[in-house]
Amino acid sequence: MFNIDDYRGRVRKQERYTRRINQLQDKNIYINSIEAAVDGAILNIKEKNTRSFVIYGEPQSGKTEMMIALTARLLDEGMKTVVVLLNDNVQLLNQNLDRFRRSGLDPAPKNFAEILDPAIQLSGNEWVIFCKKNSRDLRKLLDKLGSPEGLAVIDDEADFATPNAKVNKGERTRINQLVGELLGTKGIYIGVTATPARLDLNNTFENDNERWVDFPAHPDYTGQDVFFPLSAEHLNDPPFILNLLPDSGDDPRFLREALFRFFVNVAHLNTEINDHEKNYSILIHTSGKKADHTEDYKNVVKTLNALKNESDRNFEKFVKEIWEIAQKRYPGREKVITDYVVANRSRHTIIVMNSDIDKKVVDFNSATSPSTLFTIAIGGNIVSRGVTFDNLLSMFFTRDVKHKIQQDTYIQRARMFGVRGQYIRYFELSIPGQLYFDWHKCFIFHKLSLESIRSGNGSPVWLEDSRIASVSSNSIDKATVSMDKGEMSFELFNYIPAIEEIINSGKGSFDKLIELKKLIGHSKLPDYLIQYIRSMSPRMDESLAIHPSRSITGYHDADQKKIERPKGFIGRSDLELEKFPHAVHHIKVLFNAENKARVFYKYVGSIRFLKNLKQFSHD
Repeated sequence: MFNIDDYRGRVRKQERYTRRINQLQDKNIYINSIEAAVDGAILNIKEKNTRSFVIYGEPQSGKTEMMIALTARLLDEGMKTVVVLLNDNVQLLNQNLDRFRRSGLDPAPKNFAEILDPAIQLSGNEWVIFCKKNSRDLRKLLDKLGSPEGLAVIDDEADFATPNAKVNKGERTRINQLVGELLGTKGIYIGVTATPARLDLNNTFENDNERWVDFPAHPDYTGQDVFFPLSAEHLNDPPFILNLLPDSGDDPRFLREALFRFFVNVAHLNTEINDHEKNYSILIHTSGKKADHTEDYKNVVKTLNALKNESDRNFEKFVKEIWEIAQKRYPGREKVITDYVVANRSRHTIIVMNSDIDKKVVDFNSATSPSTLFTIAIGGNIVSRGVTFDNLLSMFFTRDVKHKIQQDTYIQRARMFGVRGQYIRYFELSIPGQLYFDWHKCFIFHKLSLESIRSGNGSPVWLEDSRIASVSSNSIDKATVSMDKGEMSFELFNYIPAIEEIINSGKGSFDKLIELKKLIGHSKLPDYLIQYIRSMSPRMDESLAIHPSRSITGYHDADQKKIERPKGFIGRSDLELEKFPHAVHHIKVLFNAENKARVFYKYVGSIRFLKNLKQFSHD
């Protein structure tokens, strides 16, 4: 017999997330990182009552798949409306919306414009809604939604557009204000980004920086450890092709030669390595100005026209250049490779990716998932966020930066990160030398900061110097951020007498540091910190001071349990300048009455350490 009660309440609790995880497993996609991030987010919301926090993960490490799984879990846990915010670009929105829809998510995600019709009633149903971070679109969404019960906002590339750039003026930027109105007093805010510094230093939506969630990279990920290795040994012999360009000048020849090397590598892979022919792309990254995009486009077109036209005066010259590159890289195979390039020279696509894309019919997919054998993408700022390039084989930077570079901007520009392991030895990065080494230092600072978060010792610490800014200065909430503390610390451990025996031994400073790391463990004294100190020590042992340990019981303004102090522990007198006159790196172990301890690191020099001192209640 028909019974309507059999069909009421058919929302499948706790099935959508499980179904999505099973789908990923069936595709042999690594799920451990996704599960860790999703579990951490739900723990924040359900058990710790955290209303605003960040999920951070490396650029191009699979955050979109994580967000799909997170959306499914939020719905299973009872959220009625999940709003996914994306950067203000129609192509990016459509790409991400398509991926969410193809996942089989229930309910099927909607573009915000699809729900604006007055005939569509939102109450009583579940919704997944996509919206660009655009003031007009957000206003329309707000007018339709209001601030509904059971709302979660997932903010992709959360450090871009959302933070309040007027925080020190007592005003709010329009996007920040509208997202705040959307959240109301009960909405959950989850910022997702590879560069969370601005969200922290800006106090964006009062996100709790002690409850941030780490999204670890999957095992096949190639990121900063590959492209910006810390040790000099790996830097001198990287596993990819590093082509350093002159720091001044902008000769079109450099771009043309990079293009030809890309052709040669594609030819070698498809004639010698791959089981079947594959399409590849090269990303030409400009300064961000549209005029530069146009100039680079003209130079690429001019080169390809000459290569296709056998009567062109440059045809012989260009083919010979390709032959010579092939001979140098793959001796004995120069004719096969050159034959392949010439035979397939017309199988190319040139795609300019800039902010005019909304006004043109240009398919980003043909660049991000190469649709032709030789795919050439040209872009600046728009390709620096939210765009994943599959089968990216080369990246070419056409401009140097003549001013201070910003960490969050340049970390996001690392489009070469991702799944490159199968062809990493053929991947080429062409970049001005000074920019590469600034970028390298930028990632060192970033890694130090991320480890300070993972250590679980309170607010993260962000580093900057005369060449590298952590974030835009107008986004830093000066009311709560300390800019001169100058030290950072790592994970808690048990203090034992053997620590002092190492410190008081007659060994050199670096030997002491290595022994201390072996005794207390990597997470308490990370290898990358030791490598960084070594690489930044012009006088080796004399550049590093290992100070005697100290109890913090006498510090009445310190957090005795966490071993934290707003103004830091290592003051000028603690540096023991008479004993260590040449030291720029200082290490000190601080412990409490319960014999819990932390390693503290202080650098004396141009580096500034930024830390948000805002206190959150975790009762």
